[in-house]
Amino acid sequence: QVQLVESGGGLVQPGGSLRLSCAASGFAFSMYIMSWYRQAPGKERELVAVIRSFGGSTEYAESVKGRFTISRDNAKNTVYLQMNSLKPEDTAVYQCNAQSSSVSRKTYWGQGTQVTVSS
Repeated sequence: QVQLVESGGGLVQPGGSLRLSCAASGFAFSMYIMSWYRQAPGKERELVAVIRSFGGSTEYAESVKGRFTISRDNAKNTVYLQMNSLKPEDTAVYQCNAQSSSVSRKTYWGQGTQVTVSS
C-alpha cells in the first residue's frame, strides 16, 4: 500500500533549524516529483518546495528561498526539507506530496507534521 510518512516536526525558536523527512513506500519513488506543502491556521495550503525526478532540479516559494533546501535520496525512498533561519510565519502543518511523472499523474499525500516556530 502507498504510504508517505512525515517526521521531524516540532517546536523550535526563531532562527533555529529543523529537518523534515518524508518516507515513501508502495510506489515507484524515483519516478515521482516530490514536493513539500504547508498550511497555517486560517490560510490556504501553499507550495513550499519541489524537487523533480528527472534532472533533480528544484523550485522554492519566494518566502523560503535561501532558507529551505529540498533534497531526495532515491535509494532510501525519502525526501527531506532542511529548514534554517526559521521564522514564526513558518509555523504550519507541513505535508509531502508525490506526483507521478508518467501519464497517469497519480498523486499521493502524507499525513502532515506540525512545525511551530515560537520563543
